[in-house]
Amino acid sequence: MARDLQTLIRLNEWTVDQKRSELGDVLRSLATLEIGLERLRVEVIKEQEVVNGSPELAGFFYGNYANAVVDRRYHLNEGITRMEAEVAEAREKLNEAYRDLKKYEVAQENRDLIEAKELAREEQNTLDELAIQGYRRKRG
Repeated sequence: MARDLQTLIRLNEWTVDQKRSELGDVLRSLATLEIGLERLRVEVIKEQEVVNGSPELAGFFYGNYANAVVDRRYHLNEGITRMEAEVAEAREKLNEAYRDLKKYEVAQENRDLIEAKELAREEQNTLDELAIQGYRRKRG
C-alpha cells in the first residue's frame, strides 16, 4: 500500500523538476528579449550621438534607421509580452505540480503515522500479554 504512494511521489517530484526546468527556459527567453531591448536602446543613443555630430550626412540614413528601430522595438515588446504570459502560465503549472506533490507527501506521512501507531499498539498489546502471563505465573 505504501509503495504505491512512493511511486506517485517520485513521479510527481520528476514532474515538479520538469516544470521548474520549463519555467527556467521561459525566464531565460524573457531575459534574452529584455537584454535585446536594452541593447537597442543603447544603440539608438549612440546613433543619435552620431547624427548630432554630422547631421548633413546622417539625415538621409537616419529616417530609415529610425523606422527599423521602431519596428524592432515593437517586435521585442510583443515578444516580451508573450513571454511574460508564458512565464505566468509556467509558474501556474509549476505551482499545480508542487501542490500535487505535497498532497501525496502528506498522504504518505499520514499513512506512515497510522502505521507507526498501529505497530506501537501491537507492541504494547504484546508487552501487556507478557506482563499478564508473568503475573499469572507468580500467582499460580
